[in-house]
Amino acid sequence: MRASELTLGRTFGVTFEHGEDFFQALAAFCEENEVRQGYVPMFIGAFSEAEIVGTCNGLTHPEEPLWDRTRVAHVEALGGGTLAFDSDTGLVLPHIHLAAGIKGDSAAGRTSHLLSARVQFLSELLITEVAAPTMTRPRNPDLYDVPLLTFGSPTVGA
Repeated sequence: MRASELTLGRTFGVTFEHGEDFFQALAAFCEENEVRQGYVPMFIGAFSEAEIVGTCNGLTHPEEPLWDRTRVAHVEALGGGTLAFDSDTGLVLPHIHLAAGIKGDSAAGRTSHLLSARVQFLSELLITEVAAPTMTRPRNPDLYDVPLLTFGSPTVGA
């Protein structure tokens, strides 16, 4: 287990508008407001299309990460996640999960890691900045190179 007391910074209410790319809008928000790390305790909205981690082919190795993606369309969405800073690229690395109801299929649900999404009507987010400690997401070679959230100095493979 890793844990750290967080010193919180600013809190924002943000709306992404119809037709916007979710991750491009999130990156633009972070850049414009100089948010390098934090968390999204919750967001609600709708997506005309989204890609999430998933497969219909079964899992060959259930213990390994799945890199396949599946597409959902016209969904109502609820999600949350974390934001960590990559000093090598100067980019904020979001880790967002999504629970979505497919409107045209009796709101049948899908839940997974969000890979891409296009906003339909709007998405409403709460974003809380973390002032300290530094939050990073180094890849862990001992766990299939999965990027894992760390607090303070990153420790890989620990």
